[in-house]
Amino acid sequence: MKVISLLGATGSVGMQTIDIIREHPTEFKLSAFSVGKNINLARQLIIELKPELVSVQDHGDCQTLKAEFPQTKITYGHEGLIEVAVYEKSDILVNAVLGSVGLHPTLQAIECGKVIAIANKETLVTAGHLVMEAAKKNNVPLLPVDSEHSAIFQALQGEKDKNIERLIITASGGSFRDRTRTELAYVTVEEALNHPNWSMGAKITIDSASMMNKGLEVIEAHWLFDMPYEQIDVLLHKESIIHSMVEFHDSSIIAQLGTPDMRVPIQYALSYPDRLPLPSANRLNLASIGKLHFQEMDLDRFRCLQFAYMAGKQGGTMPTVLNAANEVAVAAFLEGKIRFLQIEDLIEKALLSHQTIESPSLALIEEVDQETRQFVLSLL
Repeated sequence: MKVISLLGATGSVGMQTIDIIREHPTEFKLSAFSVGKNINLARQLIIELKPELVSVQDHGDCQTLKAEFPQTKITYGHEGLIEVAVYEKSDILVNAVLGSVGLHPTLQAIECGKVIAIANKETLVTAGHLVMEAAKKNNVPLLPVDSEHSAIFQALQGEKDKNIERLIITASGGSFRDRTRTELAYVTVEEALNHPNWSMGAKITIDSASMMNKGLEVIEAHWLFDMPYEQIDVLLHKESIIHSMVEFHDSSIIAQLGTPDMRVPIQYALSYPDRLPLPSANRLNLASIGKLHFQEMDLDRFRCLQFAYMAGKQGGTMPTVLNAANEVAVAAFLEGKIRFLQIEDLIEKALLSHQTIESPSLALIEEVDQETRQFVLSLL
């Protein structure tokens, strides 16, 4: 049995991770998890799964749950996240929190030798050089949970790095893939949250609509697979059936296909190097689908993807700025403070105002992250 610590238990990826644990009770046990402010759901999970350690966001919620569950250790805040990440009885850390808050706990878990199942893009985007250096030093595997990176990871099994020509990351195009930029001027939050293929949290769904989600995935792929940005392409694929591909220098292309279901890559990360049945998954029937469609990405149409390539290639602190600016801008859009296309404007202003610092330390990354957030907030 593999014992799991889970950051972000009540989010989309977190709840689907718990679905996998439910489906395989003899294979997996959830020993520790963190939540934000969804205390009602946290209660249900404590009763059902009987974890030994739970972390919440606020001190008040911590005190409430302590009184209700005296047999469970309840903690809170940033230190609580770290406690869950490094919990001594767990083998695997699933990082499913949103935003750069997942960085510090992940680094701590790597130092403790935990296997990392990473669904938190921002950890690698903001500090990829530090994370990969720590993972290599401690001989810790980083197993991708995102469907695109899982697809690449699966396609590379048994292959040699020297034979890779390029990585091809597929993109659904998000909620507004068929709209012109003119038509995007006054789209609503409700329209942006209506993703055609995937069921995801609000922030990721907005990132998918702006194509920033794909930009963050490009940077993540650069670190996970040690691949130059010039050898990472993005291809628009509306059906989300091919989750990504690898082209080799003999012109062969290996793709991983499946129905849009995040539980599949989550389970593969948890069961790796084995595979387990997933009876509740919908089987892929290509005959009923009939056709798959592809087209090149237009970087002028999807400017956030262009920003991500630029920030990734510049390196240093620039991806930290990209991510922090995007997090603040997306939050502002979800709160109705700005229009959809202003997300791009705010990110661009943050990038243009920043002078790249090479090989930043963790402390410097955190400083730049906070400075960027304050800068973007000052523009609202």
